[in-house]
Amino acid sequence: MKNTRISRREALQVAGGLLGGVAFSTRVLADAPPAEAVTPALIEAARKEGQVVYYTSVDLPVAEKLAKAFEAKYPGISVRVERTGAERVFQRIGQEYSSNIHAVDVVNSSDAAHFIVWKRDGILDAYVPEDVAKFYAPAYRDADGQFASWRVWLSIIAYNTSMVKAEDAPRSFADLLDPKWKGKIVKGHPGYSGTIMTATYQLQRELGWTFFEQLAKQNVMQVQSSADPPKKLELGERAVMADGNEYNILQLKDAGKPVEPVYASEGSPVIVGPNGIFKGAPNPNAAKLFQSFCFTREAQQLIIDVGGLRSFHPQAREKPSWTPLRDIKTLKDDPVAVEQQGAAIKARYSRIFHV
Repeated sequence: MKNTRISRREALQVAGGLLGGVAFSTRVLADAPPAEAVTPALIEAARKEGQVVYYTSVDLPVAEKLAKAFEAKYPGISVRVERTGAERVFQRIGQEYSSNIHAVDVVNSSDAAHFIVWKRDGILDAYVPEDVAKFYAPAYRDADGQFASWRVWLSIIAYNTSMVKAEDAPRSFADLLDPKWKGKIVKGHPGYSGTIMTATYQLQRELGWTFFEQLAKQNVMQVQSSADPPKKLELGERAVMADGNEYNILQLKDAGKPVEPVYASEGSPVIVGPNGIFKGAPNPNAAKLFQSFCFTREAQQLIIDVGGLRSFHPQAREKPSWTPLRDIKTLKDDPVAVEQQGAAIKARYSRIFHV
């Protein structure tokens, strides 16, 4: 993939078209193509293609349930799910397109900065599903119609309720620096996880690298995926997690496991996973149909119910047991900055934690 830097104008356009964890963008989406409805002609064309290839970093059970729901709604069109980590999705597409191989139709990544690169390199196709145009605010969709925020979640603190009393639990990132947590904390690595990369960027921006330097003195258990800290918490291998997927914690808690989420007083890092269609997709009509389905209320409710994820679709409903997203203080996401600073963040983090 190219290494050229995006212009200031382009960066502002892209930043204005993604979730910022703050107010919606005020930029008019004048450059986006008109919304496209699902028509009998599109369905028939998609059936002739017969399949859609979906590269995604969402949890495999969620991806498979999504695929089955689509296949049930549109018989005759199969979904081939290619699930792996966000960084590997990014590398694979880079390798394929550099070799002029067009194997993917629709992509989802837990690192929104990947869409900055793909858009800059001109390999995303512009397509606006009807539900995106009708229900999604400008802050949750690309200004040029090349992608939209399919899923959202948080990177949070959490604790094992069998090991930590509620009154003793940390309530802020600053609390994690208390000597009583030494040897009791687990966290993910930004070199492996798009979620942790985004969270690390937001926290170093808000709290400074001094926070991580002090945290590293706490004998932290370092794991890779953002799904690993919740697992270690559930197993009782660590009492507290400094970061990790909120959705795993919500799923575990709903299943009666001894875990409890904490929404830090400084604000919880917010993570967005967009969906987009690639130019030269082998199944372009099936890609459009699948992309449209992903943003329907039906599909958005599925990722909430099955995956513990959040949604920007106003008709989707969070579980009553959850703290509503609107009531949680969140930090501002900035995919442009993550894309530009990612390599430096990984290197500095590795030096601090010696991993």
